[in-house]
Amino acid sequence: MSAAEGPLVVGVDTSTQSTKALVVDAATGRVVASGQAPHTVSSGAGRESDPREWWNALGEALSQCGEAAHEAAAVSIGGQQHGLVTLDAQGEPVRPALLWNDVRSAPQARRLIDELGGAKAWAERTGSVPSASFTVTKWAWLAEHEPDAARAAKAVRLPHDYLTERLTGEGTTDRGDVSGTGWWASGPEEYDEEILARVGLDPALLPRVVRPGEVAGTVRDGHGLPFSKGTLVAAGTGDNAAAALGLGLRPGVPVMSLGTSGTVYAVSQRRPADPTGTVAGFADARGDWLPLACTLNCTLAVDRVAALLNLDREAVEPGTGATFLPFLDGERTPNFPHSSGLLHGLRHDTTAGQLLQAAYDGAVHSLLGALDLVLDADADPSAPLLLIGGGARGSAWQQTVRRLSGRPVQIPEAKELVALGAAAQAAGLLTGEDAAAVARRWNTAAGPVLDAVERDEATLNRITGVLSDAAPLLERDAASR
Repeated sequence: MSAAEGPLVVGVDTSTQSTKALVVDAATGRVVASGQAPHTVSSGAGRESDPREWWNALGEALSQCGEAAHEAAAVSIGGQQHGLVTLDAQGEPVRPALLWNDVRSAPQARRLIDELGGAKAWAERTGSVPSASFTVTKWAWLAEHEPDAARAAKAVRLPHDYLTERLTGEGTTDRGDVSGTGWWASGPEEYDEEILARVGLDPALLPRVVRPGEVAGTVRDGHGLPFSKGTLVAAGTGDNAAAALGLGLRPGVPVMSLGTSGTVYAVSQRRPADPTGTVAGFADARGDWLPLACTLNCTLAVDRVAALLNLDREAVEPGTGATFLPFLDGERTPNFPHSSGLLHGLRHDTTAGQLLQAAYDGAVHSLLGALDLVLDADADPSAPLLLIGGGARGSAWQQTVRRLSGRPVQIPEAKELVALGAAAQAAGLLTGEDAAAVARRWNTAAGPVLDAVERDEATLNRITGVLSDAAPLLERDAASR
């Protein structure tokens, strides 16, 4: 392996299922070393993880990077959004973290929307209409169902904040991740004290919001990781904002990310406020905005269908009759938090491969339905759709997105874009560059482009019709089924 041309930086992605670390040459973007370690998520009604597992997984991932991690001059952590981490006075978790895909707080979300002026008021105030994914609704759920845990909390953090604080000893977050909490006002860019008072959360428990390009702190003694004391630590950010950095994303370029969750987003210079709640008006990690729509069911749901049918995930067959709404974990877009999967149009001659294709179609339909709302009105409708995430490497996903979007589809060759974006953020601390400009210098978005094909309007319309007709059934809560 040739010597690095510039200083080394570390970018981390602490995601739902695992933690990944990349050691990157800040001059060229070359990945010098990498590591990955899993952590567990509970099953059943909730989705929870022990934050200490994230720290242990980070240590294991970094150990796989060898000496290169020890040589790093800066580090940044990107992480899954929305998770509620409650810490005691010693910085230890009060209870497992409530994750983004824990939808038990749907009643609290509805109540908060009603109590504070309705959906339009929330969108104008925070940029988003809170759903069961948002941190503010999870805190409200905790205060109602586990009041002793809420009272024991002496600090409230997001997942990436927790790891950053264990590195630096300082409680910090960034505008990208904090914009997904529901308690940050996107206009003045500050904590909203009225919302915090409504849910009984003391602002003193929350971290300081670090500005773009600002150093969050330095690595302290006693962390047990292969970083030297004094190594610079960037603010970090949420996973989608980190991936946008990793792509060097410019305003108006659409992105579809296919992972455990599915997302569509684009950078915008206009502060978003969608009163329907379909688009979350997140901030990005640079100073612009990142309007985004997210589904709870994407690759994991389609893989589950493939497993039930005893098929390889690529074993799809064309078909025109069956419609499958793969809402296996409830759904956020469209907003049916207590829904389940729904199959319509099954016939004697329907094949297993056609059912699997229907699951792909249902997952992509939900994302494309939000894409026009995510993009600004002046965005180029013929611009290639950047396809990222684990699913982007799969032919069935690529061809489904291509057929249902009618757009050219570009698949960046760079992998682990969340960790790569965090690395670009760390590199920016050393060079003084904007992190997205660092990623563009690294040419991270380069990759093959699949030409546009005629949009499959018949399939889109069929799924839309089934979804509309099934809405009363999907809206029933778990208690009434």
